[in-house]
Amino acid sequence: MRFVMQEFEKIVCAVLFLGMTLIGFINVVVRYATHYSFAASEEVLTNGFLLLTVFGAAIAARRGEHLAVTLVQDALPRRAAQMVFILSVILSVLLLTASAWFSWVTLMNQIESGIRSYALGLPAWWYQIGLPFGFALIIIRYLQHAAETWHMQRREPQATPSV
Repeated sequence: MRFVMQEFEKIVCAVLFLGMTLIGFINVVVRYATHYSFAASEEVLTNGFLLLTVFGAAIAARRGEHLAVTLVQDALPRRAAQMVFILSVILSVLLLTASAWFSWVTLMNQIESGIRSYALGLPAWWYQIGLPFGFALIIIRYLQHAAETWHMQRREPQATPSV
């Protein structure tokens, strides 16, 4: 269970990517065999890419590979750099929280309105349901990485090695 919790977003991305690859392959086979396109594949693949992007961002956040411009922070004295780091964490979490909130509001709106997808006629919220949880997962993974980075920055390097 611990493995699943630590690697959840990787598992989701692997399953999504496998499913999207199979759907794309089936679409190519159907198109060449029958000269007709599997029209629903576009809808499924587009929404799959959206979910893959969000859960992939959670992987990047956990590894500390998210987009960051640290040129100013790196040029500052240590104390000022720590303050800039804290500010960047707060602003990042606020942005991700807003993204999670608005995707949740959109999800609720889709459920209440009963809107359906254009190709398959499925409830549109089926595609949207993973987004708020994906953004919440990015927040968790980003905070995990920020805590690790903070603890590494707080360690004072020893002037002389201990023997």
